[in-house]
Amino acid sequence: MDPRISIITIAVDDLDRMAAFYEAMGLVRHRIRDGVAFFQMGGAILSLFPRASAEKDAGIAFGTAPPRVYLAYNTRTEAEVGEVLALAESSGGRIVKPAGRAFWGGWYGYFADPEHNLWEVAHNPDFPLDAEGRISLPA
Repeated sequence: MDPRISIITIAVDDLDRMAAFYEAMGLVRHRIRDGVAFFQMGGAILSLFPRASAEKDAGIAFGTAPPRVYLAYNTRTEAEVGEVLALAESSGGRIVKPAGRAFWGGWYGYFADPEHNLWEVAHNPDFPLDAEGRISLPA
């Protein structure tokens, strides 16, 4: 198995609302719109899939527990952390943790999308981004 993640899917209650939020964040929705929303994000795809359809597809009920997985968006600069958090808030998200200094030395904060999925926004100079936005672990 090659080490990669191809598609990250969020099971959502309101597909149209959630797709509009991510479009307001600047993501471009793919032309395939048949009960799903796809957004190209570097070398991976973010997928929004209606919760009922996702439960049927997986053969399980997700319940109402808070999410145990959160997504991370790394930035090129500390200032960009605040810019992304502000964009999330103006797009209908909620700031969960304002930007501040991290125990590991970087700068970070958190937002929740309209259905409470968590995103960390961070600048970590030890995890560089290449010109295409791909992140690398330090040597």
